[in-house]
Amino acid sequence: MTQQYPSLLLEKAVGEVSKLPGIGRKTALRLVLHLLRQEDGTVDELTTALSRLKHEVQHCKVCHNISDSEVCPICSDSRRDSTTICVVENIQDVMAIENTQQYHGLYHVLGGIISPIDGIGPSDIEVESLVRRVAEGGVAEVIMALSSTMEGDTTAFYIFRKLEGYNIRQSVIARGISVGNELEYTDEVTLGRSIVNRVPYEKS
Repeated sequence: MTQQYPSLLLEKAVGEVSKLPGIGRKTALRLVLHLLRQEDGTVDELTTALSRLKHEVQHCKVCHNISDSEVCPICSDSRRDSTTICVVENIQDVMAIENTQQYHGLYHVLGGIISPIDGIGPSDIEVESLVRRVAEGGVAEVIMALSSTMEGDTTAFYIFRKLEGYNIRQSVIARGISVGNELEYTDEVTLGRSIVNRVPYEKS
């Protein structure tokens, strides 16, 4: 194979950076050359931060959000409403909802949604741990804040059926979010209103 760049080290670096989502080889080359022009300390700080992120970050043992400790700051905050759990697909959704400043309960991060076409079933996401949290008591409401897609609706329905036997309110965020939209890309005002104006799941 013909060497594309004047340095094999440069070529290797570009190849690794271009593996990141949304970054092609031209953008990767621009980023790598930018780093090459920086002070050694700046590059070392970046590589150290990425290495520590990979090896030291944890998942909260309660809600599965990322955390620097066993229990995340949200779950350990006594000011939060511990009777309400908002179920989301991923960590980005937690950050999106937190940015609205309209929700003050706890979260449960599924780590994905049911998608048979992608080979993702109920056992591949954190549903059973949600059921255990509800079964332990103290939960009054579970809000399903999943994307308005076929996969999101399938996941919400599966969770609804799993929690049917418990004496809790199950609700879903209002459809201020367009059908087919991903939650993390919804503007904060719309998302905030959708949380506040949530409706019982069976009426959704």
